[in-house]
Amino acid sequence: MKLNLRLVLVVAAVPGVAIVLYLQFQKLLADRSVLPPDDFVEYWAAGWLNAIGENPYDPEKLLPLERSAGRDTDEAIMMWNPPWTLAIAMPFGVMDSRAAQLLWLILGFIFIAAGADLLWRVYDGPPQMRWVAWLLAFTFLPTFFVLGSGQIGPWVLLGAVLFLVFLRQGWPMLAGAATVLLAIKPHLVYLFWIALIVWGVRRNWRMLIGGLIAGVTATALAVACNPDVLHQYWEAMTQRPPAQWQSPTLGTVLRMIEGESRFGLQFVPGLLGVGWLIWHFCRGPAAQAREAADPLLARRSQEWRWPEQLPMLLLVSFVTASYGAWPFDLVILLPAVIQVAAKIARHPSRSRVGTGLVCWLVINVPALLLNVLKVNSFWFIWVAPVMLIAYLLTFRTMDDA
Repeated sequence: MKLNLRLVLVVAAVPGVAIVLYLQFQKLLADRSVLPPDDFVEYWAAGWLNAIGENPYDPEKLLPLERSAGRDTDEAIMMWNPPWTLAIAMPFGVMDSRAAQLLWLILGFIFIAAGADLLWRVYDGPPQMRWVAWLLAFTFLPTFFVLGSGQIGPWVLLGAVLFLVFLRQGWPMLAGAATVLLAIKPHLVYLFWIALIVWGVRRNWRMLIGGLIAGVTATALAVACNPDVLHQYWEAMTQRPPAQWQSPTLGTVLRMIEGESRFGLQFVPGLLGVGWLIWHFCRGPAAQAREAADPLLARRSQEWRWPEQLPMLLLVSFVTASYGAWPFDLVILLPAVIQVAAKIARHPSRSRVGTGLVCWLVINVPALLLNVLKVNSFWFIWVAPVMLIAYLLTFRTMDDA
């Protein structure tokens, strides 16, 4: 029997590749100067503190742990995420800090790669062009920002992806459960929560029940280890809010104009976001009335299709977010990128491909330049609004017909 040469070569190469990867992994474990821990230490230290029943929001307890993990800092890096996030952080917190960091990095890479691939399927991208989703995911500058900083954005992205995938499979309770990952940074997706509650009450209670069960379970895991964690989080947010940080949001711009001490101005853009959502909800019946002559169009105008709506909700939420919206957080906008790309791939033309490419370069090239120049994160404030404009230009103006 003739042996398959390709199979033989693969089998022969596997041990060698495994040995090389093992040696490289051992080198990374030993050398903290390669891939320094950066922001990951906040999750690792908070996870460890909560696992042993201590306050994960206490900067005095966080600082020595973060230094021991290799972060050169004179001020504790706070984990401002809600207590249910600790259900993810605690398993990493009980590990060796360096091994936990590398595992965190590997999982983040997998979540982004797999997320892009699944989104391509959700948005009916041509199967033979799946490589486009991977290419976009890893030429999107925020991907490098979030992986390099050790931030938790890939987990939030995973929540959005699983929400859409489970909905497509007809599993509303699992779709609701996936939203617990979006709740890691609820302020960045706040319009999603409003839409989800309204839609769930009117159309599918099971989704809300699934989300409630997942949220209560995750919180219970944190409380089981540290019964005071909810009070500790409330105390941290009310007595030590992150008011000193100039995050790249419209609210920060208002504070800079009116006075840094007026932290409440951070939340004003959120009112604009809610106003847009109300208009967006009401637009369906209005369109239905205009299109009454065509029953098919009237029915479509009344429907709420989550795969179509989620990217826009994420974009508007991000642009009007009250806090955060850091450059590494932009990775959660990847669904909008893949949705547009899949639509162009389904109906390619020179003008559409050219428009998409120009928008991609306009977003990523200046962001790369700012990163090379090491400017303050505040100056990335333009990225999300430009993404929203590019989304409207390249997607809403295209007709599948």
